[in-house]
Amino acid sequence: MSAFAVAPPAPTPSSEPLAATDAPAPDPVFEVLRPAVQTLPLVIASPHSGNLYPPEFVAASRLDPLALRRSEDSFVDELFGAAPAMGAPLLRALFPRAYVDPNREPWELDPAMFEDALPAFANTRSARVAAGLGTVARVVANGAEIYRGKLSFADARDRIERCYRPYHAALAELIEDTRRQFGWCLLIDGHSMPSIGGPMERDAGVPRVDFVLGDCFGAACDPRIIDTADRCLRSFGYLVTRNDPYAGGFTTRHYGRPAERVHALQIEINRALYMDEGRYARSSGFPAVLGHLTRLIDRVGRLEIGGKQA
Repeated sequence: MSAFAVAPPAPTPSSEPLAATDAPAPDPVFEVLRPAVQTLPLVIASPHSGNLYPPEFVAASRLDPLALRRSEDSFVDELFGAAPAMGAPLLRALFPRAYVDPNREPWELDPAMFEDALPAFANTRSARVAAGLGTVARVVANGAEIYRGKLSFADARDRIERCYRPYHAALAELIEDTRRQFGWCLLIDGHSMPSIGGPMERDAGVPRVDFVLGDCFGAACDPRIIDTADRCLRSFGYLVTRNDPYAGGFTTRHYGRPAERVHALQIEINRALYMDEGRYARSSGFPAVLGHLTRLIDRVGRLEIGGKQA
């Protein structure tokens, strides 16, 4: 894994969209940006901002590189980029969500996508699989089919073993190291959402609020955490909802175990706040959102939920 002493410099707004790369699947498949000294009981994760699209994946797709990016949470890792300088590690996936989704169970697979039979341990019946958005997705976020033909199970297994498992091994290690040092840990799982509900969402066609905070309806974190995040964002003038339409994905459910002193909060950011959704470019609103999320990190990082204090 790659480690860095400080966060990268904040990006400036750009008018140029980032094209999908034809580089091979990244090795390593994630980056950990570490503080010189960790001073906050936080771990920040950005599982869906990766944009290194393997050439064999692009070649197997019926979509052009720009269309493949519809599932991508562009620039979310940059929006949380101040975290290492503030004393918290930031984990970011380099592989794209359309290639393999780390915010799913490891084996949520659609049998209709594969030329061979799936093993018995595969979860083929989840709502996410039915929607085409399993660990290896059938569609991008707007419902467009990704592949020209069927995949082999060996292909899916390779993606999961090379990308998914190392990402989660790194995340689990960061969480445990933080809990060991501070007595507790808060995982912030950062995401972005289209400004209008997509055709596959239950809020299809409806304009969305600025932020959605997900704590699995109170199961994933101490209520003081989501209350603090909510008040912080509202103080900046944002419209905020909780658990609607996103209550938290696999990561929030899996790692959020308050009884074990590990808390998880999913934060969904409306893309219209910081980017041009059609061109995948940072907008003039990017610096303001970056600044506000930096202040949010500071506020939740100062909470005294339990365990040793820094």
